[in-house]
Amino acid sequence: MFKIKIKNEIIKHCKEQLKRYNFGQRGYADGTPEQQLTGITGQTVISELFGFAWIDGGSGFDGGIDLIYEGLSIDVKTMGRTTDVRPYYVNNFIALQKKNEVDVYIFASYNKINHELTVVGWLPKKELLNKAKFYPKGTVRKRSDGSSFKTFTDLFEIENNKLNNVDSFDDLKKQLDKYQNSLI
Repeated sequence: MFKIKIKNEIIKHCKEQLKRYNFGQRGYADGTPEQQLTGITGQTVISELFGFAWIDGGSGFDGGIDLIYEGLSIDVKTMGRTTDVRPYYVNNFIALQKKNEVDVYIFASYNKINHELTVVGWLPKKELLNKAKFYPKGTVRKRSDGSSFKTFTDLFEIENNKLNNVDSFDDLKKQLDKYQNSLI
């Protein structure tokens, strides 16, 4: 895992984008405005790391593809939190997104208190669907702090230790390059 301090300009940009555009375009399980802000903030930070432009909602629904790197279509999945990432935390993936034509998922965690993004790791789509646990809509899930919630839709959860760990952005790029080369 590695951390990135989120620039105030990125947070401001994402809030403005959310005021202008609806980023929930599935028609079901679209996420609250706060969840959408978390997602587009994570996507924007990762896009900037790769040298791509910040998110622009004016271009419409992206089909789940947040960026393309070296021919790999990537979806950035960002969880909003109020603490730093713990090794036993999980990452959520809404089951209806599995139909999206993406190659790789990058998982991140946005600490809303100190405005840091932790890049937790990544997985190819096929590995995610094999390694994640599936929970049908309405399943009660317990958090490590003792609280619980009922899933509002079919949901996959993947534990941090099942992701390909990355120590830096350069490490992430090297691993993605190696994966892409293995597909050729």
